Amino acid sequence: MNTTLVINPKGGSGKTTVTINLASYFAAADIPTAVMDYDPQGSSLHWLRLRSPHAPRIHAANAARHQGVQLRSMAMYVPEQTQQLIIDAPAGASGLVLQEMLDRASCIIVPVPPSPIDIHATANFVSEVLNTARMQSRKLPVAIVANKVRRSMPQYTPFDGFLHRLNLSLLARLVDSDVYVKAAEGGVGIFEMEPGLAIAERRQFTPIVEWVQSHAAPRSGPAPEHSVYELARARLA
Repeated sequence: MNTTLVINPKGGSGKTTVTINLASYFAAADIPTAVMDYDPQGSSLHWLRLRSPHAPRIHAANAARHQGVQLRSMAMYVPEQTQQLIIDAPAGASGLVLQEMLDRASCIIVPVPPSPIDIHATANFVSEVLNTARMQSRKLPVAIVANKVRRSMPQYTPFDGFLHRLNLSLLARLVDSDVYVKAAEGGVGIFEMEPGLAIAERRQFTPIVEWVQSHAAPRSGPAPEHSVYELARARLA
């Protein structure tokens, strides 16, 4: 199972947007997929409830801490056949909850809107959490995604400075678009919409999908003639 943690300490950074579109891509490609929502608001779980019964199946796991211990454990169940698990982290996660999510992760995506407040909060999180000796020893891949980028300002100098100071690379820039909102309201992802409605959004999001795929551990047994991800790209092209 490849587990992608989508996290940022600040609310409104676009964690759920990245989570649900990753999940819908893999599910539409017939890759067993699950979403684990740690946020008490349950935005990802709400999106799953909006999905058509005929839509590709995505398993829902509720990891919010407001539940009783035993109930929470049952709600967090993820089917054994799951190949892609995406975790939607709550804002301001700390302590045991934060450590639990980090321990589960195979790779980490940090969406960051290009604003001074978001950049400051994210820089502190990266320095104080992701750059600790324990995290460095695990060598977890970390990707930064610029989210809600204004079309009138595709480049933002303070954002580039933030990346340079922390020695981070930018994986993708997602333009602020109503397409993501319309997809979420319909219980679908951008890769499940009619292609003509989300051409730019798909193109911008594709590096995120490919990055997550690149960190999936190879499955045991003989290699298939065509990998599941090659088939996925062909099916969704």
